[in-house]
Amino acid sequence: MTTAPEIQDVYPTRAEGFTEIERQDPVVWEGVDGPIDAATLKSFDEKGYLSVEQLVTPEEVEEFRAELKRLSDDPKVRADERTVVERQSQEVRSIFEVHKISEVFNRIANDPRVVGRARQILGSDVYMHQSRVNFKPGYDGKEFYWHSDFETWHAEDGMPRMRAVSMSISLTDNYSFNGPLMIMPGSHKTYISCGGATPDDNYKSSLVQQEAGTPDHDSLARLADRHGIDVLAGAAGGATMFDCNCMHGSNGNITPFPRSNVFMVFNSVENTCVEPFAAAQPRPPFIGSRDFTPLG
Repeated sequence: MTTAPEIQDVYPTRAEGFTEIERQDPVVWEGVDGPIDAATLKSFDEKGYLSVEQLVTPEEVEEFRAELKRLSDDPKVRADERTVVERQSQEVRSIFEVHKISEVFNRIANDPRVVGRARQILGSDVYMHQSRVNFKPGYDGKEFYWHSDFETWHAEDGMPRMRAVSMSISLTDNYSFNGPLMIMPGSHKTYISCGGATPDDNYKSSLVQQEAGTPDHDSLARLADRHGIDVLAGAAGGATMFDCNCMHGSNGNITPFPRSNVFMVFNSVENTCVEPFAAAQPRPPFIGSRDFTPLG
């Protein structure tokens, strides 16, 4: 009987203190052509993100909004464990695995405009590690604190290396004042190893308010001083793609203007998840998929 070789943990985390580790993986992987031009790929490599002014049509945006309302009004969807509801307002915050819940969102998850860009950046076929729709309603939409997605995916889902990319498609106009995505450009080249052990079933609380795996203030201050902060405003129908290790977050929304988006995480089929590197067991598949079937 043979056992699978142990995968080296080059990004240790959830131990003692907070440590900066230099990125060990490429940002843009070679081998697959796609719709992104050379200058934009170079900028993505340097900043860790790119923006597409209009990825989907106004008609598609309206279709997505209608589907979003249908899902959020459906009692069965609200009661599903894949739906995260705000503690105080009882507003829907996120619906996970939305490409499996909804045929409308399944189509865009497999669309060449989306998958083609992910394949080009990651240099391989890709699968859906996570999908969700996010709501940030007007007046009391809550913030998402600064974090690197990869730190959580590595620690709690068992993602071995930095070979994943996220795409956020805006379903509402993103202004500078209604809680848009903020990214520290260039921060994807530095990994912040976080302190503290992972609590059991951490996902149940972290989906509402993340605590484990968040960087300390000193680390954030160094990254912000080094890289600055970009605020990614843009019209509905536009999209942002960003590297899995970008330090990012968003402010709360106290304006009358709601913000919502479709969020999809693409991982390389050559980087499939193993056992978690800093948790007792993997998170549920609707948060960190174990289905590695290629998209598109």
